[in-house]
Amino acid sequence: MTEPALSQAEATRRIRVLIAKPGLDGHDRGAKVVARALRDAGMEVIYTGIRQTPEMIAEAALQEDVDVIGLSILSGAHLELFPRVVNALKERGVDTSEMLLFAGGIIPDDDMPALKEAGFQQIYGPGADTRDIISFVQAWAAEHGVVAAATNP
Repeated sequence: MTEPALSQAEATRRIRVLIAKPGLDGHDRGAKVVARALRDAGMEVIYTGIRQTPEMIAEAALQEDVDVIGLSILSGAHLELFPRVVNALKERGVDTSEMLLFAGGIIPDDDMPALKEAGFQQIYGPGADTRDIISFVQAWAAEHGVVAAATNP
């Protein structure tokens, strides 16, 4: 059995990424660097800005029909807020197993297993190379049938 041919629109559809800053954390330089790098790699990036509630993030992800969500936090509230984002997505009928969730910021190694259990597939710390993030997102997209025109810079 062969796969149906993709339309031109499907063949060039860009990976849609939502970058968000949950909670009261007002420092967004890292999130903006990641957003810009993903955009420059050909992805469509929606940046929600700072001080977003988990519900606001989930609603934006639903409305924007994103493939990927990247959350950034420096405040230390990741174990509280990140699972709440996942729950808010599920409450809106989003199947988080069909979406790439990744996180970045100041996240202790001891907290990473809980975040991975919550559904975050990759966690990046300070100084992460944006090329690694781009490659990770592109590899996930290729593996999950998200067709993209994006290439590594």
